[in-house]
Amino acid sequence: MYDKLVEIMLNYIEVKKEDITPDSRFMEDLGFTSFDFMSMLGEIEDELDVEIEQEKIVDIITVGEAVEYLESISE
Repeated sequence: MYDKLVEIMLNYIEVKKEDITPDSRFMEDLGFTSFDFMSMLGEIEDELDVEIEQEKIVDIITVGEAVEYLESISE
């Protein structure tokens, strides 16, 4: 799940793959804008065939938290 998420993320940000870690924060460390983040969420939903709860998004700060959440809803 981590590798798939990173591949999708690279479509939205100008960061090297090796600079992304589970502790990377989307906005502060990786430079996501709110628009980029929401666009990425739409692509994740399409690619992984999941539905992301809007209320849960505010609690997801790091890449690792996103992976945990996506694994929990894709089981």
